[in-house]
Amino acid sequence: MDDVLIMRPGFHTEPFVFDCTKAEQKPKEAENDKSDGGGSQEKGSDQILTLGLSASGRYAALTDDNKRLILFRTQPSWQCISTRWVVRRCTSLVFSQAEDKLFVADKSGDVYSFSLLEPQKPGELKLGHLSMLLGVTLSPDDKYIITADRDEKIRVSLCKSPYNIQAFCLGHTEFVSALCVPSGHPEWLLSGSGDSTVKLWHYESGRRLQSMDLQQHGFSKSSDTDTEKPLRFAVSRIISSPDGRHVAVQCERFPSIQMFSVEEGSDGRLTPTETLALPQNPWDMTFDRQGRLWVLLENKDTNVLLYTHKEECWQSEPESPDLQRVSETLHTQWELFKASIGVESRFHHLYKVNFDNMASYLQKKKERLQQQNQQGGKKRAVRQSNGAAKKSKMENESGEVSQKCSTES
Repeated sequence: MDDVLIMRPGFHTEPFVFDCTKAEQKPKEAENDKSDGGGSQEKGSDQILTLGLSASGRYAALTDDNKRLILFRTQPSWQCISTRWVVRRCTSLVFSQAEDKLFVADKSGDVYSFSLLEPQKPGELKLGHLSMLLGVTLSPDDKYIITADRDEKIRVSLCKSPYNIQAFCLGHTEFVSALCVPSGHPEWLLSGSGDSTVKLWHYESGRRLQSMDLQQHGFSKSSDTDTEKPLRFAVSRIISSPDGRHVAVQCERFPSIQMFSVEEGSDGRLTPTETLALPQNPWDMTFDRQGRLWVLLENKDTNVLLYTHKEECWQSEPESPDLQRVSETLHTQWELFKASIGVESRFHHLYKVNFDNMASYLQKKKERLQQQNQQGGKKRAVRQSNGAAKKSKMENESGEVSQKCSTES
């Protein structure tokens, strides 16, 4: 998608549309400057890769395939205040709680910090992984920066001095695709992975508190028709309600959302409550300030759903005026979303590929031994044949000598 449509559910304001194809282009002298660490110079598209809002909603930012970082101010009205460039294509971004910095993670494994107070200032390299980064978030007090990569690692570093690593949260068996510090529990970290699990951590110590296999909670049937392949899916989104009592988990290629509850006085455990069945695969979801759950679907007619927690369960609110307003706006702007319908999963190429080298090795060894035995049998036959011929020759020669001696005598 080349355009971004920004709406604030619950606020009666006009939607804001920004067209990346008309955004500022990188100066030619900057394109020819190779002092940025050797980033790729290939021309990208205007496709939006990441999008985020600050905690108060005062700022918004996006990055696109052309390596642009575009910053917006939302109050009193939406305004693009800067366009900066990143070294490599980005995978995740997060605003600091103080709303003075923006942290951006990229495919090479680096995290850069960009100033919000000086919106034209270039980014500063903060830390790096040896693997592609898929997620970045901050602790609520901005003390720690938490990063997740393709090699199953979650690293907790001090934000002011990221070379000081506080802890690692280790336990996933595939890439880590989603991070969330839930509201009301600033010491917790929720992580989702390509191993189909959600894990709960005490991130400052790296201690795992809980692990939940989503295949046991409504995600046991693949939407693919090929049932012979092993089921693999990634957690694409984890969000927490403003009051910290509810957590929603979205997985790729599944038309459902798994809900969890966090009870008062919880000792560090989430409880699965219900699975919300959806008519289409969800694109994204969010909680608004009233604690309502909004779900964006890849369907023009039923493009958004609204859920409210009532009587200990989540109930759909099809008659909500807010829902009608948002749905109608999405319907009129649906051309912005058409290119994103049915797009291939962004996680499919991140899975480990297993090779059964032992079976191939044993088969080749068997063939090699058979070949050696065949060659050995041929050599023995040749030796036996040569031996028999030599013996026959010796016997013939011995007979001739005996006959000659007899004649002479």
